[in-house]
Amino acid sequence: MGRKSLYLLIVGVLVAYYVYIPLPGDFEDPWKLILLNAKYKAVIHLAIFIELLGLNHFLASVRFFMDEKKVPPTSDENITVTDTTFNHIPVRVYVPKKQPKALRRGIFFIHGGGWSGNSAASQNYDLFSRWTADRLDTVVVSTNHRLLPEYRFPIQFEDVYSSFKWFLRKEVLAKYGVNPERIGVVGCSSGGNLAAAIVQKISDDPDSKIKPKIQFLFNPLLQALDMDTPSYRENSNFPSLFKSAVVRSWSEYITADRSLEKAMLSNQVVPEESSHLLKFVNWSSLLPKRFKKGHVYSNPTYGSSELSKKYPALLDVRVFPLLADDKKLHGLPRTYIITCQYDILRDDGIMYATRLQNAGVPVTHNHIENGVHGLLFMDLKITRKMKNQYVSWLRENL
Repeated sequence: MGRKSLYLLIVGVLVAYYVYIPLPGDFEDPWKLILLNAKYKAVIHLAIFIELLGLNHFLASVRFFMDEKKVPPTSDENITVTDTTFNHIPVRVYVPKKQPKALRRGIFFIHGGGWSGNSAASQNYDLFSRWTADRLDTVVVSTNHRLLPEYRFPIQFEDVYSSFKWFLRKEVLAKYGVNPERIGVVGCSSGGNLAAAIVQKISDDPDSKIKPKIQFLFNPLLQALDMDTPSYRENSNFPSLFKSAVVRSWSEYITADRSLEKAMLSNQVVPEESSHLLKFVNWSSLLPKRFKKGHVYSNPTYGSSELSKKYPALLDVRVFPLLADDKKLHGLPRTYIITCQYDILRDDGIMYATRLQNAGVPVTHNHIENGVHGLLFMDLKITRKMKNQYVSWLRENL
């Protein structure tokens, strides 16, 4: 074989490796998913290589390559957009320009990005918040928080909770013309994790007399005690979220100690003395039959007591909202949860929907059979349908 042929073979193998993916037959636009998969694989591998060279942290490199374009707070003919701070936390506020007939709804929105990327100024989030404010005639507060790997839990949680409580102040609601009885919390992916966590926290906060009326969670991350659920087994290498990257984000959210990442990968997180917590994430009892698909449940192997004592956040409900007991869940507001069939996080959202329903919370669970993680920001018919359902539900329930 000549040198040119060898080079072509190598290039062909690399292209096939990055492009090939066993696609679901019902996906609307497969080439968009193929290109997304290739980009994500390349970024992950490049970030690993850069970290091995000691040049940059893995998550910082992923953020550099994957972060969306930031856009300025530009008002238009329908919406006034401003950047400000709520209790020193940067937020972007969207207020409809037309004169309201009454006090408006208020939506507190939390962006995704694995606690390490994106912001309220990211183009996709800016467009989504602007669109929501216009379609629903609502005030949208899109909050920021400090990011991994420079900052870890509880910083992200505290930033978002502090910002949310500032928004709930009577004088702030009055300034933006928001009805204190019509406030909703919306979060996407890791933002869904933070949304679920702050809604649980505010429900028990005696200092806050104003409570959210609804919560809306897009594909939320809710637990890492059992990362061997059917959706993890089926979608570990499926775009746009790989298991290795999810585990790294979860572990980095708690500590820089890579031993926690190894424990999560081997499903050895919960110490024996905390085994009672496993019932809150037991997918064999919390998933409907159609999502089990013949998968056999096995209890996670008990983890090290030293690890959980060293990092108490490992069993903290503010990190893993699925660990909340039924009494806490019972007091939560009406909830809408979106899950996607080809998303590694699918079962987290379904288990939360089941637990909320069992606790007496009104829940709408919208499962998208041909959806993937990140569907909210794809230019597809199913995305437009999902967004319209989002606005319709909010219009009816908020």
